[in-house]
Amino acid sequence: MELSNKIINKNVTVGIIGLGYVGLPLAIEFANREITVIGFDLDKEKVDSINVNKSYLKHIPSERLINVKGKFTGTSDFSILKDVDCIIICVPTPLNNYKEPDLSYVTHTAEMISKYIRKDQLVVLESTTYPGTTEEVVKPILETSGLKAGNDFFLAFSPEREDPANKHFSTSSIPKVVGGFTEGCLKAAQSLYSLIIKDVVPVSSTRVAESSKLLENIYRAVNIALVNELKLLFDKMNIDIYEVIDAAKTKPFGFQAFYPGPGLGGHCIPIDPFYLTWKAKEYDFSTRFIELAGEINTKMPYFVVQKVHSALNTVKKCVNGSKILILGLAYKKNVDDIRESPSLKLIKLLEDDGAIVDYNDPFVTLPTSGHGYDLKKKSIELSPGNISQYDCILISADHDFYKEKTNYENLVKCSNLIVDTRNIISIADISTSKLFRA
Repeated sequence: MELSNKIINKNVTVGIIGLGYVGLPLAIEFANREITVIGFDLDKEKVDSINVNKSYLKHIPSERLINVKGKFTGTSDFSILKDVDCIIICVPTPLNNYKEPDLSYVTHTAEMISKYIRKDQLVVLESTTYPGTTEEVVKPILETSGLKAGNDFFLAFSPEREDPANKHFSTSSIPKVVGGFTEGCLKAAQSLYSLIIKDVVPVSSTRVAESSKLLENIYRAVNIALVNELKLLFDKMNIDIYEVIDAAKTKPFGFQAFYPGPGLGGHCIPIDPFYLTWKAKEYDFSTRFIELAGEINTKMPYFVVQKVHSALNTVKKCVNGSKILILGLAYKKNVDDIRESPSLKLIKLLEDDGAIVDYNDPFVTLPTSGHGYDLKKKSIELSPGNISQYDCILISADHDFYKEKTNYENLVKCSNLIVDTRNIISIADISTSKLFRA
């Protein structure tokens, strides 16, 4: 049976490589539509968890895996790739120490696929990368098999648009951009994603699809940098940046509200723009907006630490020797994702200044290391007695937990000082001399 007929009849087996924040929800979505899914990952713990229907991502309840039992299985045996019809690559694309693209996960995956690829299979890359990766990097590796893209197998790029813990959008409701190496490749990928996604948006090439994802994240990075820079300026001018934003967003056209914070986190905004910056050098072009935005956003943790110094100075304490509790280790609210989290940088900077730093995060509760840091700490229980033991509480991620379970009034009452990078205390309309915003 041809691939197109298999897809139409839902008699298709989908293989998803990389079972993280992108691959896992995508696999569940296919399985929800009664489509057989095999998840591939080198992490045996993830594979074992899937096969006992247990989620390892806090924002994805295990019930979602239980509901697709029998349709979604995990494996570390990549030879099974020959038995699937469609292969979707969802592996990381980080930067190296020089802010250059690290495509090692993509190239290794492509090399693995090339060993088992067969005719009439569809291969889709979802990992965010620079324009040209699908055709310049992935395609040549796959073709070492002797098969040719567009003739023997289908090749496409479709950027992921996952937003963990977003209550308004899910995998199936977020429009999906798809670009194919050929028209036939595009149609195959479009048909596959149409099985699970309401609105599939075809574009003319893989390069356009790759570029669209970069534009989305560059747009956010630049605008966040703008409000972060204004926060620095307005802080000196004694102007409330949040009040300014609230006033500006009353305009019903031509303005979209972005909010400042302690720095950028996650796998997308701090990383993806630099993929285009790197590629632009091939064309002797300087991406000044991107580089300036990166510079501003990277400075934000240093501004926060400066505010901690200032807050402690008001009570005649110095950072050296002070006990500081950071609320929220994740890069944003209500997730367990600590990739590129500014909280990690804050811990390092404060400890470098001699502070004794602990953290609380209801989502990140186990000792953890990696991500460029050796963070072997446990989440501290947020009890009144514990809170009062710290010289300063530093709010880095505004988890709903802190509002629902802890209560801001109690947090303020038990704290000695609070440095708030998310404006959550002010939003709660609490006035206190203990509060410093950063």
